[in-house]
Amino acid sequence: MAATTGACWRAPEWLPTLAPDRASRESAGRQKGRKRSIVQFGLLPPVRTGALAEPEWLTSFARIAERAGFESIVLVEHAVVVSGYRSRYPYARSGRMPLPDDCPIPDPLDALAYLAGVTERITLATGVLVAPNHHPVVLAKRIATVDRLSGGRVRMCLGVGWMEEEVRASGADPRTRGRRTDETIEAMRALWEASGADGASYGGEFFSFDHAHSFPKPVRGTVPIHVGGHSEAAARRAGRLGDGFQPLGIDGDLLGARMQAVRLAAEEAGRDPDAVELTVSGYLPSTTEEEVEAATRAGAVRMVLSTSVTRDLDALEAELTDFAVRFGVGTGDPSPRRPAGV
Repeated sequence: MAATTGACWRAPEWLPTLAPDRASRESAGRQKGRKRSIVQFGLLPPVRTGALAEPEWLTSFARIAERAGFESIVLVEHAVVVSGYRSRYPYARSGRMPLPDDCPIPDPLDALAYLAGVTERITLATGVLVAPNHHPVVLAKRIATVDRLSGGRVRMCLGVGWMEEEVRASGADPRTRGRRTDETIEAMRALWEASGADGASYGGEFFSFDHAHSFPKPVRGTVPIHVGGHSEAAARRAGRLGDGFQPLGIDGDLLGARMQAVRLAAEEAGRDPDAVELTVSGYLPSTTEEEVEAATRAGAVRMVLSTSVTRDLDALEAELTDFAVRFGVGTGDPSPRRPAGV
């Protein structure tokens, strides 16, 4: 799952100063005390509260986010949490994730399918879905189905998973996580892109099929696949196979090194490195204009922000609306409020 700490995001030292054209657009966006940001803002709901498994709460949160103009709602995955896990959670100094073992964490794709029916515009995303937990044939069908039913609003962020015990319980050898994730991305794209009479064929170390027909297809023919993680392997995977890179728990010069790895891997694969999007993370209540500008200089197109850890919808609505007004996200209009009875 994504890092949920409130640490400030820091720009790498290798970044250039704000480019003149961007600087002029930033200046033009300052009107009546409102800052019009270049980056878009996604939201990571407060998983720790357990409220994401409550349909009325999740509906209300998503509609509040959509009204405020946020770009996406991002859901995490843990198929299981194994008590007493020995794997180290890499995004906290303690090595333990900030969730109890019995925290309700809905399946992200099922939850996104639900959200597709109660929202109209907001992008429906994962961050991060644990790829080795899934077979790509089934996963491709599920993702394409949600994308069709939502009108093409799905974005996937996949990772190898940090909890080895979870991957093992899901039926995969944790030592093969990276290679399985590579094949999962390749196999899903093969299924989405093949529409002829011969169907799709793929042969890999872990997954193989011939003349396979998977319908419906995604609205745009494919679904954006971003790669989440913090390692050099994740960065290279993003450059080689991804539509984007969502580094978790890193900033400064380490982020710079990872982005250089993304670009190098993309060039080696004959891909355009500029086409690989960068998404960075943050903590919404403490996000500053300086952090947003630094993310923009880093080339980020999106910040996925964790909200305050509360299930109080009125407090969250105020928090999101205030942020939307400060940064010119959508209209920031807090009305109409939640529908009666929801």
